Amino acid sequence: MSSSSIVARNISVEFPIYENSHRSLKKAVLNLTTGGRIGQDAGRHAIVKAIDDLSFSFTEGDRVGLIGHNGSGKTTLLRTLSGVYAPVRGELKVHGKIASLLDVSMGLDPDATGFENIYLRGILDGLKPARIRSKIDEIADFSELGDYLNLPVRTYSSGMMLRLAFAISTSVEADILIMDEWLSVGDAEFSIKAAERLESLVGKASVLVVASHDPSLVARVCNRKISMEHGKMIADEPVVAPQVSEVPLVSQSAQLPH
Repeated sequence: MSSSSIVARNISVEFPIYENSHRSLKKAVLNLTTGGRIGQDAGRHAIVKAIDDLSFSFTEGDRVGLIGHNGSGKTTLLRTLSGVYAPVRGELKVHGKIASLLDVSMGLDPDATGFENIYLRGILDGLKPARIRSKIDEIADFSELGDYLNLPVRTYSSGMMLRLAFAISTSVEADILIMDEWLSVGDAEFSIKAAERLESLVGKASVLVVASHDPSLVARVCNRKISMEHGKMIADEPVVAPQVSEVPLVSQSAQLPH
């Protein structure tokens, strides 16, 4: 069985802009949100190049931190690695099962109960019904939602919804873990439990790719740091180990509401 890996050769991701009458406004918005470069495709439509001719290799043991200003292309790259976006050019090969923690609330059905959402997310993750059933009690216990799991998710507070989504998303077993910022959920007590669960998930993964604005987090968790700007990788270097032994488990910049 081959080792887990992600290999990209000259991949590019572009988004067309079809309403050219509003191009000047959309250029401004897209430049702010993606950091990409505006060009034209073969049909003369305006396009934004969110990922521009990237080549890299992530192999077993890599803990990769993506850094860069908002709009540098970090999230687009993570979504591409997760299969949300497909490269318009180049080749991307992924070996191993991927778990994506880009938006833990994605896919929750507000009209379904908490228990039903556990099933739905499990099916979306490709799990068989028997495997989902074996995880239900553990997910329910971790979420600490009790009888609320019998109610529709639309009756939940934002914090309760995030607890459920986090409990489901981090119950997966994967070779490659993709994260957009380090997650923290709920009050202080639950946040500690969530951080420990996330640490365990990261420790079991063969490859980790995480985007973060927190230098101390990248220094503690990662062994490789990639700097991005305007959809390009401008630096790929090893991470220097932190000089202090006490680095917080939870990134304060990634706190979620509760």
